[in-house]
Amino acid sequence: MRKTLKEISSGAYHGVYFIGTTPPKQKTDIDEVSNIADKLLARLDEIDYDGFIVYDIQDESSRIDKPRPFPYMRTHDPRLYAKLLMDKSDRPVITYKSVAQRDESDFLIWIKEAWHQFAIRDLVLVGSPAITQDIQLSLADAYSAMKKQTHPFYLGGVTIAERHAKKGDEHARLLKKTDQGCEYFITQAVYNAQATIDMLTRYYHACMEHGRKPQRIILTFSPCGSAKTLEFIDWLGVSVPEATSLRILNAEKPLKESIKICYNNLIQILEACLPLGIPLGLNIESLTNRKEEIDASILLYKLLKATMDKKLAEQMLKDL
Repeated sequence: MRKTLKEISSGAYHGVYFIGTTPPKQKTDIDEVSNIADKLLARLDEIDYDGFIVYDIQDESSRIDKPRPFPYMRTHDPRLYAKLLMDKSDRPVITYKSVAQRDESDFLIWIKEAWHQFAIRDLVLVGSPAITQDIQLSLADAYSAMKKQTHPFYLGGVTIAERHAKKGDEHARLLKKTDQGCEYFITQAVYNAQATIDMLTRYYHACMEHGRKPQRIILTFSPCGSAKTLEFIDWLGVSVPEATSLRILNAEKPLKESIKICYNNLIQILEACLPLGIPLGLNIESLTNRKEEIDASILLYKLLKATMDKKLAEQMLKDL
């Protein structure tokens, strides 16, 4: 019987490890969607992972004045692709849901269908990327709506270190989202280790001040092999220090350099934050469909998982 994500996530010394992916484009024939899932699973045959994260891709052009480096294209329903991956891999899948496009009644129908028709159990809600007049349901109202339905989803949220660097209040958002039902959090792609360390450390101290236990934080990492991908990372709002950008752009092998940067960033985060006892995890994604970057993401996964496993074991030994 497949273990649930909640069962896998127990224990501060136990990491959880995910592969992030997006549903195929909406124009893709449904049989081909199944084939795409099979190809993804075949690529992952050689690695040990806990499950998948399936994103809900939205047009975020209202969030930023810069043009989107890669054109936005609608995708298949994330619930459909999540169920395919669950059935084929026998692993849990965290499914993202953007809530702004539906009113509460439509959202609750979506939730009911997710549970009964698609066997979704692990869910992350995301709000609108920008304040616009098109928002039909705020993230706060979506959390409130979740409490009106009876299905026991394992609910997670998004956390953004860049927002903490600008506003200094991400720890308060994490506490509030926990009150709203979130039991774990997933970060944006990490390219600024210090911003992530600052956020996690402040979150830990806020938990201590309020007598709370920190929730699990799943750190997202993604390789970058070209100026176009780096432009996309910046467009997504990910903080990339200038020196890091220059290292990647001027490297003889940009993908290799980005993997080294991600590795060093994870080492810094683990050394600073593991002693705090915050349960951590990893989510490795490829931001493009370029074969080189997909292959690099698998290599990055192997390296970072081995690193986190080793550091967790070392921390456990220190705490004995």
